[in-house]
Amino acid sequence: MSGPMDYASSGVDIDLEGAAVASLIGSLQRSTRKAGTPGAPVDLPGGFGGLIEFGDHLLAMATDGVGSKLQIATAVKNWESVGIDCMAMNVNDLLCVGAEPIAFVDYIAVPKPDPEVHAAVGASLAKACELANVTLAGGETASLPGIVTELDLSGTALGFLNKDSAITGERLKSGDVLIGLPSSGIHSNGFSLVRNIVSHMGLSYTDSCPFDAGFIGRELSQNPTIADVLLIPTKIYCAPVIGLLKHLKASENSVHAIHGIAHITGGGLSNLLRLHDTLGWHIDSPLPIPPEFSWLQNKGNVTDLEMHRTFNMGLGMVLAVEKDQADSVLSFVQQYEPTAAIIGHVNGNGHKVTHSNPEIFFEHY
Repeated sequence: MSGPMDYASSGVDIDLEGAAVASLIGSLQRSTRKAGTPGAPVDLPGGFGGLIEFGDHLLAMATDGVGSKLQIATAVKNWESVGIDCMAMNVNDLLCVGAEPIAFVDYIAVPKPDPEVHAAVGASLAKACELANVTLAGGETASLPGIVTELDLSGTALGFLNKDSAITGERLKSGDVLIGLPSSGIHSNGFSLVRNIVSHMGLSYTDSCPFDAGFIGRELSQNPTIADVLLIPTKIYCAPVIGLLKHLKASENSVHAIHGIAHITGGGLSNLLRLHDTLGWHIDSPLPIPPEFSWLQNKGNVTDLEMHRTFNMGLGMVLAVEKDQADSVLSFVQQYEPTAAIIGHVNGNGHKVTHSNPEIFFEHY
């Protein structure tokens, strides 16, 4: 290997994607729906889901897909987790605005219909609906020979919330405490780099896992393959986050204790910058890193910065919490996620993410 591997050289340029998205958004009209009418847009910094007016409530929507993790599932003919991945990538974004997910629709594109594959994906989506407590309200399947070469899966989730309950980041302030919820592993981002590293190693996904994949809070077979570890499904955070929001709502003194929520996906820790235009974020006590990240970094000679820019590194979601309520919030969340912990704080030292590792530093998403 001639030098460090990164996401861009593996086919995904995060900066270019950001520029393309900005260009797309710049070409779109805001809305023909007027303020105060159903469907009118609600301004929301950060882009974790979109909000629209709906009478006394707001509706929230998010759309996303599983990405190239599907190529590994297809390679080993194991689609048990992909529906959960698809659900998680969507409902976790809805949680970031304080919405409770209630419904989901999926989109499956294949070069050729395969009843076995569709049955496996359907079973996975059914499990995902159970985990997220949502209704599968419909979907679409498309056979697109010549356009797609293998299975692609995406979806859209719908949520709702009271108008006064939206978590927009406007209450964020210096001194807020950051609570980290652990990931289950790689989740559904960075797989172009993962696949590139595995390919350069000359390994097969069906090979025995070459490192100790044991990690607190997850279960694997006694002798897992590389695919078994890479296909661990994305964690769905509905139970702890919705449970917490309902718990806080029952106590008028703490209803606004949560000032911001970030889903740590593509872009890693830089996702925190989406929550506020001027405030900064410091991670001084990062959560433990699952072993697959260390293995990938070592075998791909990937820098610390690139790892934390591409992957979640064991951190699936971050809650920014009022300082004097941080301990009680953490105690509640730990009923669902025992290894959740205080990982840092919000500061007024500029719009940047800093870390206990000085090599990890972000000034833009």
